[in-house]
Amino acid sequence: MRTLGRIIGIGAVAVAALTLTACGSDDTAAATDSSAQSTFGKLPAQNTGAECTADDIEVVGGYGATPKISIPDTCTPPTKLIVKDLVAGSGPAAVAGDPLTMNYSLVTWSNKQKLDSSFDRGKPFTLTLGGGQVIKGWDQGLVGVQQGARRLLIVPPNLGYGKGGNGVQPNETLVFVTDAVKIGK
Repeated sequence: MRTLGRIIGIGAVAVAALTLTACGSDDTAAATDSSAQSTFGKLPAQNTGAECTADDIEVVGGYGATPKISIPDTCTPPTKLIVKDLVAGSGPAAVAGDPLTMNYSLVTWSNKQKLDSSFDRGKPFTLTLGGGQVIKGWDQGLVGVQQGARRLLIVPPNLGYGKGGNGVQPNETLVFVTDAVKIGK
């Protein structure tokens, strides 16, 4: 009986020591030790809580080519529409009422996966700007686009599909790369 008590006592001390070790310490050097990184792979990027900007989104591929869109994990989705020309166009700027012929690729923020792409179908999409035929983010974000432009649109849920629809989850932020194939008739 005495041996069993000693084993239980030693076991309790070992469990306590392991528990204290598992709680960690204030020493951040251990967390950034390069040997730990090489053993366990790259440490994940930390979300700063700041909203992403157009410059945080990586787009690979030039006008006319199917874009590859990468959304970082280091910031949160913006709450306002973001518009940025990645490639400048030429000619008159699009206004409400203009017919547009656009190519686009759509990536959803939550899973960072391509949801739709006219590039993949090989057929551009036509619309009348400001005519309510598309989401508000397009009707607002394509104003001023010129033929030949590649434009990035980051569309918050209130200007996208809001409660969801067309394969988009509720409250989803949408990232589009659009190419203005033709502006006007």
